[in-house]
Formats: sequence, C-alpha cells, structure tokens
Amino acid sequence: MNSDVQIAGDPLAIPHLLPPAPVHPATVAEFAGLARTIAADRASWAHLVQYDATSRWYHRLRTGPGYEVWLLSWVPGQGSGLHDHGRSSGVLTVLEGELTEHTERGPRSLGSGAQRVFAPGYVHEVVNDALTPAVSLHIYFPGLTEMTMHAAGGSHAHCQGSSPSALETVSG
Repeated sequence: MNSDVQIAGDPLAIPHLLPPAPVHPATVAEFAGLARTIAADRASWAHLVQYDATSRWYHRLRTGPGYEVWLLSWVPGQGSGLHDHGRSSGVLTVLEGELTEHTERGPRSLGSGAQRVFAPGYVHEVVNDALTPAVSLHIYFPGLTEMTMHAAGGSHAHCQGSSPSALETVSG
C-alpha cells in the first residue's frame, strides 16, 4: 500500500510537542529522586563537609520553592534527639557512613545510600552509633520551620527555627 503521507524525523524531538519538564520537585517521589541525584553528584557536596566534635555540623545546600536541602555531618556518638519536623515532610538520605534511626518500632540501621521518607508528625531520633563519621542529606518540604522535641516519657518541647540548628537549641 502506498501512502502520500510520510513522517520525516522524530516528532517528539520538536520541543513544543513535549510536555514541559518540571522546574522543581512536586511529589514525594520527585523529592526522593532529587536526593538521589544530589547524592550521586559527590563533587557538589563533598568539599563542603566539616566535622565538629562539639555539635552536629550542617549546611543549607540549596532551596527551591517550598523546600530546603541540608547537608549534615555526624561524628561517632552524635544524635538528633527524639523529634518530629512540624508540618514538614522529608527525605533523609545517608551519603557516607552509617546512621541508626530510632522510632517506636525500634532501631533501623541506615547505611550509605539508604533513604527514609517521612510525613509531618513522624517521630524519630537519628544517631551515629558507628565508629566512623557519617554524612546525610535532608530535604524538607515545606522548608523546615519548626521541630518538636520529644522525651522518652512522652512530653515534648516545641522549637521554631529555620534550620537544623533549631534542634541544637532544644537538645543542647
């Protein structure tokens, strides 16, 4: 059969026929993907990492509309204290080393490459129980503006701030 219509080239290669690429993540899966992309680009974050024996070190790596990306380091023995992230959801990705996450369900070991996604109200504690330092990446959406510290017995203290340093203020 002979046709007078023939397609020359790839019509999908014409930009106006493609759906627009999202500029920023909008779903939990896209935020987890952003964390994996940043983790894979070691050159973009490794030179920034510092270790502080007196308090956890942190650095805001980037921001976008409604989200923040934080880089944290953990020397052996450092922990976050039991807390939640207020109204923020988040993605925690271990970049180097090993961290332990404690929740009401018990401890969970998080090795390099492990990711945890959490919703508002999720209560956990993150600790470096290993003998070597660790580095983690945290994405909060919306950006982190409050954290509630929880005691083992169920009491809690509310802390407002715009960074992981708010945690240091409450937990000392």
